[in-house]
Amino acid sequence: MIAQRTVKTQIRTTGVGLHTGERVNLTLRPAPPETGIVFRRIDLPAPADFLVAPERVTDTRLCSALEGNGAKVATVEHLMSALAGLGIDNVFIDIDGPEVPILDGSAAPWVYLVQAAGIETLNAPKRFMRVLKTVRIEEGEGANHKWAQFDPLEGCTLSFSIDFDHPVFRNSAKEMHIDLSRESYVKEVSRARTFGFMNEVEYLRSKGLALGGTLDNAIVMDEFRVLNNDGLRYADEFVKHKVLDAVGDLYLTGHPILGAFTAYKSGHGLNNRLLRALTEDASAWEWAVFETDAKTPPALLRLYPQTI
Repeated sequence: MIAQRTVKTQIRTTGVGLHTGERVNLTLRPAPPETGIVFRRIDLPAPADFLVAPERVTDTRLCSALEGNGAKVATVEHLMSALAGLGIDNVFIDIDGPEVPILDGSAAPWVYLVQAAGIETLNAPKRFMRVLKTVRIEEGEGANHKWAQFDPLEGCTLSFSIDFDHPVFRNSAKEMHIDLSRESYVKEVSRARTFGFMNEVEYLRSKGLALGGTLDNAIVMDEFRVLNNDGLRYADEFVKHKVLDAVGDLYLTGHPILGAFTAYKSGHGLNNRLLRALTEDASAWEWAVFETDAKTPPALLRLYPQTI
C-alpha cells in the first residue's frame, strides 16, 4: 500500500518573512491520518487554524497567501513544495505571524527540517487526485500570453517554460521537464531560489512587499547580471524555481496529483486558477488509492518506494 506520511517529531525554526520583513517562529507537528495539512496562527487572541485548499488562496502577488477562519498565512509555496516533494500528507503547522519565513529563498531548508524531524509512515492509504481529462487555463495575448494545463498520466510530471527579456536569461535554460518518479525533487528542484530584479525593489517596497528580501534569500539581478556573489546553484535555477513554486501551489489540494502539469510563463495566480478549474469540475478528476503493488502504476512505486 502507498501510505500516508507525517513528521515523526515536532520541529521548530525561526526566520523573516520575505514580504513583511517580520520575524516569525514556525513549528511542524505530527498529525494522524486524514488530518491533512493544517496551518494554525498561534499569535492571534484566539488561535485560528484552517486546512489548505485551493479556494483559500486570496492573494497571488508574488506569493500564494491563504486565509481561513479569520487568519491569513502568506508565502506558503516553498514549504508546501517541500511537503509535496517528501510526500507529507498530514502535519500541523503552528506559526506566530502572517507569513512563512523565507529562509534562503528555496525549499531546501524546509526539506532539511522535515528530514531532521523524520518521516513517519501511517497505516492509511495515500489519496491521489487522478486527472481524467485535459484542463487548460489561458490568459493574456501576444507577448503577455501565458497558459497552464493538466493532462491525464499515470505518473507525476511537470514541464515549465519561462521567457524573460534580460541578458542573464540568454545563457540560462528556459525550459524544464521533470518526471518525479525518475528524478529527485530534493536534488534537482528543492535548492532553486526565488529571484527578482533590482529595478523592481523600490516599487515592491512601496506596496508593502519584499520588505525582508536580501541577497541571502533571493537571486537579485541588475540590468545586466546576477548580483549574488555566489552566483547560481544550478545553471537553470530560474526555471527550476518556477517548477518548485508550481509543486507547492498545486499541493494546496493537500493531495498529490496523478497527471502531467505543463505551463508557459505561469505564476501563482494562474497555477491557482488551473487548480480550481480542475477541482471544481467533477468530470475532470477522481480519487485514487493504491493498496496493492499489483494495481499501482510503476511510476508511483518508484516515487514512493516505502510501502506497507
